[in-house]
Amino acid sequence: MSDAVRDIFADWSLPIWLTLSMLITAALYLRGWLAIRRTRREQFDGERLVSFMGGLALLWIVVASPLDGFADSLLTVHMIEHLLLMSAIPMLLLYGLPVVPLLHGLPAPILRRVVGPLLRVTALRRIAEWLVTPAIAWLAMNLAYLCWHIPAAYNLALENETVHGMEHLCFFLTSLLFWWYIFRPWPAKQRPDDWGMLVYLALGDVVMTLLSAFLAFCDRPVYSYYVTHPNPFHIPVLEDQVLGAVLMWVLGSFAYLVPAMVITLRLAGTGDGQKNPSLRQAAR
Repeated sequence: MSDAVRDIFADWSLPIWLTLSMLITAALYLRGWLAIRRTRREQFDGERLVSFMGGLALLWIVVASPLDGFADSLLTVHMIEHLLLMSAIPMLLLYGLPVVPLLHGLPAPILRRVVGPLLRVTALRRIAEWLVTPAIAWLAMNLAYLCWHIPAAYNLALENETVHGMEHLCFFLTSLLFWWYIFRPWPAKQRPDDWGMLVYLALGDVVMTLLSAFLAFCDRPVYSYYVTHPNPFHIPVLEDQVLGAVLMWVLGSFAYLVPAMVITLRLAGTGDGQKNPSLRQAAR
């Protein structure tokens, strides 16, 4: 192990409250999943449990493990963090159908006296429904993505741990809104797939591609933090920037294109695919 890696692990300390909150969330989900599985075994199978727990584990790795120390030294690692927070983690959590298991997992007094009354407040329900409308969810995530990658904001997040935490929270919450429209986890109101969902994903990919392309083809370091804080791995700043941008470009596009392909196959399976057995099988 190199001295640089040793130093990063030596500087890391376990964030107790953050880790504890994730463990409590996992316990609540498991308790609720076991309860609801008695009547909905097919809907809440092992895949849902593994998906949600995997999403939580990946979230801990991104925001609470020594990986964050590497992100302070390398733009490439920081971009991987952002990619996971904005794609893989929200997808895994939402595929786990988290709403009902988390509610069922709460102690009865809290559910009855605190959460229940809040869920019945009409104004709060309308705000929640408004936040997951396609236009608002799309704008929220992509504005957060672009604004936090403005050099001044990006540098400030690396200089200040509190701001860095706010950046990660902003990415995570807005991405949950963005992917909610695609996954619509039960008991959210279900609606059939439509071609508008493909436009929604394609436009998201365009925003990510434009920023990644700018970073990849820019002939100077965009973020001064990496110039004034040379990384201990002795990777040239511009090479680090290009590698991080390319990873975000390729893997980010993959995160958008895979759901788009699934939706396209589903649409084909409900349209012309009804006359084409191979297309119908692919859609399933």
